Amino acid sequence: MNRYFLSAGRILSALQSGFVSLLRLWSIPIVLMLTVASGYTTYYGMSRFITDWIALIITVAVQSIIVICSLEIATIHWRANRSRYFLVSIALLASVCVSVTFSYFKFYEISQTETLRIQKLSTLQRSIDEFLDRIYASKTSILAEQRDKLNQAKHDTNLAYMGKHPDMAPGYANLVGKGVFWKYFNDIAKAKKADLAELEAKFITLDQSIGQLRQTVRLLDLDSARSQEEYQVVLTQFSSVQKSFDELVTSQGRRSVSAPILPPYEKFIQTITPSFSMWEGFSWFAFVCAAMVDFFTIILSHRLESNAPGAMTDSEQELAYHCLRQFSEFRINPNDELEISIEKNQIEKARRYPDWMRLFGTAFLLNKGFLRRVNTRSVEFSPNLYSVFAKVMNDQAARTDRVIPPSDQADLGENESFDNIVKRMSRG
Repeated sequence: MNRYFLSAGRILSALQSGFVSLLRLWSIPIVLMLTVASGYTTYYGMSRFITDWIALIITVAVQSIIVICSLEIATIHWRANRSRYFLVSIALLASVCVSVTFSYFKFYEISQTETLRIQKLSTLQRSIDEFLDRIYASKTSILAEQRDKLNQAKHDTNLAYMGKHPDMAPGYANLVGKGVFWKYFNDIAKAKKADLAELEAKFITLDQSIGQLRQTVRLLDLDSARSQEEYQVVLTQFSSVQKSFDELVTSQGRRSVSAPILPPYEKFIQTITPSFSMWEGFSWFAFVCAAMVDFFTIILSHRLESNAPGAMTDSEQELAYHCLRQFSEFRINPNDELEISIEKNQIEKARRYPDWMRLFGTAFLLNKGFLRRVNTRSVEFSPNLYSVFAKVMNDQAARTDRVIPPSDQADLGENESFDNIVKRMSRG
């Protein structure tokens, strides 16, 4: 039964290792895709301010620095080399700031496109409504003025009939009836009444055109397939209303009201042009999206380097194992990792112990990413190194069992090394 549980555990362990290795393998193309995505948005925003080819070069440099610095930070322990860690962090922060700043413009455009489209429609409707309101105000004023003139003409006609008009000659004063003066003022009143009726008829026609214009603007939809035709109808009706009103106002000796300038369809539907004024209407959604891409790039790049995916050959594993075995001071540090002191102890210094071999092995594993520097005097294991050493130690134990019979292993010294065992067996 124990054998079956052991086999199941090994299978589960193999599946876990394979799954983790697959995830690490997928991290490489994911980092590349995130870098390309971030580079595209950065280039899009930057190319709106500088020449395209310069923006492309700067974008490539910025994205490269982000990935390189993320990988570099994973191999630096801040307590071991604070100045280098600080400089790399500053370079990474500056690159991220540049990337996020210019990527923000693209995400702002994407997130605010619908809002800006609604704002454009609202602005168009509001400007047309304000113009039509000014037309109505001017219309009311003109009609009121014409009615006042008509009432004044009627009043003059009544005074002329009663013979009390101040402009009548003394010989006609106080003569009641339809005389010459009455006929003159009565003709003026009739002309004023006809002018008012004609003006009201023209304003009724104008009101009908205004009603059609309001209805067309209200039904305008930029998302429909006929949006360009609908917008063209709005422009045509607006021009017709403006022209008709200008003719009416000019005929009355008045100045026309100011009209808004409606842009052509291509200009009206044009997307926003990136500018630093976008930061005034700050969008948290666009900022988070811009920062999220670079954040994931940094996290995956850092994780990719801190857990070295590369493997060592059998000879390199043996070399690393024998080199690190020569150190004598080990401990479990607060990170729950095996920490090794790489400096000579007092006895080794006194004996002038040559430590070139073990220092070479340490530098080899540091460059491979299997060791991490803790400070100037010690290093710690990376997670991948434990499985490597476990395999080597297991092979060593298997060879020991084959070379030395179990009955003789009880006589071995507790601290006797494998090399001494082999030498003693060869001499025997």
